[in-house]
Amino acid sequence: MTDHIRVRRLAVFARHGVLAEEAAIGQRFYISLDASLDTRAAGRTDDLTLSVSYADMADVAVGIATGCRFNLLEALAEAIATAILDRFKAVSVIAVTVEKPSAPVAHPLDTVEVEIVRTRSDG
Repeated sequence: MTDHIRVRRLAVFARHGVLAEEAAIGQRFYISLDASLDTRAAGRTDDLTLSVSYADMADVAVGIATGCRFNLLEALAEAIATAILDRFKAVSVIAVTVEKPSAPVAHPLDTVEVEIVRTRSDG
């Protein structure tokens, strides 16, 4: 299967991180989603109920990113991936990337990011 629905660089303001300052001040994060699923039936019938709404996937990611606090980007990404697989049964594989452009690193950088890939069979 090669069909994908992607949401790229969804911006959220949240308070994730190991440092106390990150929890107190907060910062911008970017979340990207890449859902693998079969979209043939939706494409042939023009029926959203046979696919997955990118807006609904974005809502799930934003709800988790702004409603929970995580020390690790890995934990945030895992929570989003789990929720998407639980809610959208048509999604067989989900890749979640979380970027933290203002990470407290003592070197010039554009961003740090964590990407995870989870499949429905991961259980």
